[in-house]
Amino acid sequence: MDTIFALATAQGKAGVAVIRLSGPRAYHAASLLAGSDLPVRGLSVRQLKDTRGVPLDAGVVLTFAAPASFTGEDVVEFQIHGSLATTEAVLRCLGDLDGLRLAEPGEFTRRALENGKMTLPQVEGLADLIDAETEAQRKQAQAILSGALGELAESWRAKLIRAAALLEAVIDFADEEVPTDVSPEVRELLTGVRSDLEQEIAGVRIAERIRTGFEVAIIGPPNAGKSTLLNMLAGREAALTSEVAGTTRDVIEVRMDLGGLPVTLLDTAGLRETGDLVEGMGIALARRRADSADLRVFLTEDIAAMGVTRQPGDLHVLPKADQRPAAENAVSGITGQGVDQLVQQISAVLKTRSASAGIATRERHRIAMKSALDALERTSAVLESGPDLYDIAAEELRTAIRALESLVGRIGVETLLDEIFASFCLGK
Repeated sequence: MDTIFALATAQGKAGVAVIRLSGPRAYHAASLLAGSDLPVRGLSVRQLKDTRGVPLDAGVVLTFAAPASFTGEDVVEFQIHGSLATTEAVLRCLGDLDGLRLAEPGEFTRRALENGKMTLPQVEGLADLIDAETEAQRKQAQAILSGALGELAESWRAKLIRAAALLEAVIDFADEEVPTDVSPEVRELLTGVRSDLEQEIAGVRIAERIRTGFEVAIIGPPNAGKSTLLNMLAGREAALTSEVAGTTRDVIEVRMDLGGLPVTLLDTAGLRETGDLVEGMGIALARRRADSADLRVFLTEDIAAMGVTRQPGDLHVLPKADQRPAAENAVSGITGQGVDQLVQQISAVLKTRSASAGIATRERHRIAMKSALDALERTSAVLESGPDLYDIAAEELRTAIRALESLVGRIGVETLLDEIFASFCLGK
């Protein structure tokens, strides 16, 4: 096993930089730079020197002996001054040592997974936590990182193993009279797990939206003030505005934090009949993006006049509040009138929807849980035929158990791991 090292903090100049090592030669390498009397476990302030004895920097050295470390291996961290020259000098010195190499993206976390220090959902949670931009994303990622999804999956798995064991007992003693009918307990176990799976599957889409961001489309006729409103909401000139109708041809996206939720605002082309080919393409794109958005905000006098049907949850506000005498439910991107109220409305709708989010956050999670649920439904159907088909029911239970094992990363996830770890930085 190679010993790996990398800069664990962001690239660039900073007050402090952290360089991490992990592997069988981590402690030896640290001793060469920081002194042979380095404690096996603990913290010390040291003068770091290269192999010729030339000073590199003064810093803090943290040593973690296996298995009590992030990766489960011997781990050392150098906390040094974060200048580009200093970090480069220490990294270059480590690279010259035998048995050490620069880590690949996510390799520290991969070793933590392989050594049983983390589950696959926790790895995904860590990736999401690093990418979190809003409070809702932070809380969601922290829940996954804490092991909530893994614990839930393990509880389901334990119940299914119990159910399978009961059926196997009947199968093994088929030639003898079994004193107890196991089917009521098996059905109770299956019903509980099925109910939990159905609830969790239903919440995946919203949970995934919290992770990736809700899309809110601003829709209206040309010159309704959509781009001006977008600029007001974004706090900057994100979209070109003009008195000429049809200025917006493409969909303009602005990502922002709205009440702790990640939101991507979409400024779409004005909806109208047009003979202009390019504008027509923009309008067609606007309709498609609006249809797929999580929430639509209609900025218009009359929704029906645009040939669009209002759906439950859509918001309707009147345009150009600055040109109306004390109009209610109207907004102006020029003066800001009604904008705060609109933000509150959008936040309220999205927060209500977010309340139904489950712990599982990814399509991979949904697929694994749906596979388990399908197997349990087949199990329940087979059970109705009585003990003669218990062997088939037991096999369906094993299928469900394997699906849950893929959820927590026990089986069949090697290709997925490469994709996940590629998104990590070198020092993670």
